[in-house]
Amino acid sequence: MQAWRIVLPVWTVLLGPASALASTPTAVVFPFAFIDTSPEPPRADELARLHDAGQELRRLLVQSQRYVVIETASTKAKAAGTDFVNCQSCAVTEAKELGADVAIIGWVQKVSNLILNINAVIRSAATGDIVSAGSVDIRGNTDESWTRGVRYLAANRLLASPR
Repeated sequence: MQAWRIVLPVWTVLLGPASALASTPTAVVFPFAFIDTSPEPPRADELARLHDAGQELRRLLVQSQRYVVIETASTKAKAAGTDFVNCQSCAVTEAKELGADVAIIGWVQKVSNLILNINAVIRSAATGDIVSAGSVDIRGNTDESWTRGVRYLAANRLLASPR
């Protein structure tokens, strides 16, 4: 008995994943801002957590396969001097210049050492419209509370299915 073998060109095997990737929107996640309305000044550990919160959100967006996160050196350089929380249209313009489909602006507000909230907005780079947004209050100013807060924000607000 003769065995038949079907040989597909390599491009047919790659077409599936490549076309899925091509349809996935691209995102620029700008560095999180820190709004400290507490009586004490920001601490080094809080600023480290702020950086980690942005990294965790990037990781969760990629893991969700809903966005392809793009990174560029100019994003970090421009973001360093721009208040994207109060000028979200600036983030939209920057995202559009970078060729991204959406701009993601995040910030943490510290009310006290016990009460903080983590916020994020996803805006269309084409229209500036809000695609998704959310806020989560956390209790406790620890690595664990910040990480849990970002994970909850991503899963239950930013990436949640519309109701």
